Amino acid sequence: MHLAWADREFEISTDPERIDVSVVHGFLSKSYWAKGIPLETVQRSIQHSICFGIYRGQQQIGFARVISDRSTFAYLADVFVLESHRGNGLSKWLMQCIMAHPELQGLRRWVLVTRDAHGLYRQFEFQALNRPEGWMELHTPDVYGKR
Repeated sequence: MHLAWADREFEISTDPERIDVSVVHGFLSKSYWAKGIPLETVQRSIQHSICFGIYRGQQQIGFARVISDRSTFAYLADVFVLESHRGNGLSKWLMQCIMAHPELQGLRRWVLVTRDAHGLYRQFEFQALNRPEGWMELHTPDVYGKR
């Protein structure tokens, strides 16, 4: 089931066939959180996620993906709007669409990691971890440099 939302000249779609992998890879490979990510890794991540693309006509201008079992848990990742299209409310609209997706309703927990977009996510009831001492991670920040 692919969903689409339209507003002004913009569209958000969950159709993976519409994703311009070169745009997504181009942005992510230069981002602070996925610097140097290989194209093949981006392709595989798209295949195994619920993806949301933002489009102006046929041009992809934003992206986000959700990794989820669609029952209890979701991890929001790789959220971006190209700099040339920021300031149009697109990130907030993208979040509204993500949070409204019918396969992502009734989940017990959503998580995400951000360095600079706390204000956006607080609008959707995200907050700092209540008990961070209960969380653990296996983090390999240089994984893309090892290939």
